Amino acid sequence: MARVESRVRSLVSENSEMERAIEVVLERAENGEVRWIDVRDDLTSGQWGRLIEQGILVDGDEGFRIQNPDAVRAGLNGSADSSVSSSTSSTASSAASADDSDDIETTKWSKWDKGAAIVTVGLFLGYSVAEVRNVVGGAFDIFLGPLAEMLPFYAVVMILAMGTGLYSTILQANLMDMDKMGQYQSRMKDLQDRRKEAQENDDDEALQAIQDEQMEAMGEQMGMFKEQFRPMVWIMFLTIPVFLWMYWAIGIGGGTQHVTLQTIVIPLAGEVSWREGVVGPIQTWIVWYFLCSMAFSQIIRKGLNINTTPTTS
Repeated sequence: MARVESRVRSLVSENSEMERAIEVVLERAENGEVRWIDVRDDLTSGQWGRLIEQGILVDGDEGFRIQNPDAVRAGLNGSADSSVSSSTSSTASSAASADDSDDIETTKWSKWDKGAAIVTVGLFLGYSVAEVRNVVGGAFDIFLGPLAEMLPFYAVVMILAMGTGLYSTILQANLMDMDKMGQYQSRMKDLQDRRKEAQENDDDEALQAIQDEQMEAMGEQMGMFKEQFRPMVWIMFLTIPVFLWMYWAIGIGGGTQHVTLQTIVIPLAGEVSWREGVVGPIQTWIVWYFLCSMAFSQIIRKGLNINTTPTTS
């Protein structure tokens, strides 16, 4: 609520005509929603766009929904007081931000998320511990061994890259809340814009208040990190065993080679062996996997119309 109220006050202080525009939106809203056709005679497209940009209007069922009408009214009622002293407004905004951190509900990890994280940490040992790599590689060879016998190794890597790209995209789309990510990013951008404005106005008191608010916003940055890391845990939980199988199959780290390897021709490097370093110490099989993975991931996202980029209001 505090954030919406603060944004209403900020809009009105920037442009006094926005006060009437917001009042019109509140008057014309039905069940908390309003459409452009209902207010276009009294609002300019620029005013309508500012209300959407600042998150006062958000997507609704039939039009745009007013984000917390009570907070919007409170912002209008307090706009006169905020115009008396910009420093008072900045201090109030900073104090309100402490309560505002509750506006975004932090995603809680389930016992399955925590279990996957623990197993993933254990799987990382496979990169340096041969015993772990042999166990995981041998287990996955039950499924991937027949495939490697039927197809050349470059085709097997392509199939694995396509599979990992598919479930990685689906996991990101379903486990990461893009709306929350957008809200986090919107708040960070709002702080940066206000800080820049305070610096331009040489408002030391406002700068101090914004710095305090940025310190309090560290919790929000942690929340954004948790949103990003949760799908990554599941992606690594499924992808690390695939990598360990390739380690095991190729015989990396002094192990026994378990698949037939032919040379491969890749762009810029030409004909190379699978364990040859083509990008510094990075070996061919890793480069080939990542090239295929990036290409298939883009195709899958376009084909399934999945957006994994946070959007701000």
